Amino acid sequence: MAGDLQFSWELSGSGWATCRVADRDAERVDVVSYLTDALGDMLRGVAGLYGPAAVQRVSFELEPAEVRWVLRGRGSHVEIAIYEFPDMMASWNAPDEQGTLVWRSTQSRRELGHAVVEAAQAVLSRHGEGGYRAKWVEHPFPVAALNDLRRLHVSGDRCQLRHGT
Repeated sequence: MAGDLQFSWELSGSGWATCRVADRDAERVDVVSYLTDALGDMLRGVAGLYGPAAVQRVSFELEPAEVRWVLRGRGSHVEIAIYEFPDMMASWNAPDEQGTLVWRSTQSRRELGHAVVEAAQAVLSRHGEGGYRAKWVEHPFPVAALNDLRRLHVSGDRCQLRHGT
């Protein structure tokens, strides 16, 4: 069901982050590994919804499991489906349907874009680029991806809500 989307990204230790997504019906929490540029991948995936590709996929390494977000643009809305796979190395090229559907919601692209921008900005504000790199270790903070999504969201969704910089 649509509405009340919440998305957060909290660095929870050296090389780990807690990703939380919720709507008024359900919540999903994953502890994500630094083995991929997970936050950057999420920012780029959501930004891709502002282009011609109707489907974007974002995978998070949970060591050893994988969660794969499948974002399907449907007009001004996005169907979000999260699939879980037991082993990322074995599931890398597996069809989505081979995973277990663990969370689903339909949201406006505007609400999704805003939530992801705000979560990433909160991480940057709290840790700074240097603090993020020290905690995330393998990847720098995705400044360019955040700026791109912010620009696409503000212009494409005509969002007039405040967006930190």
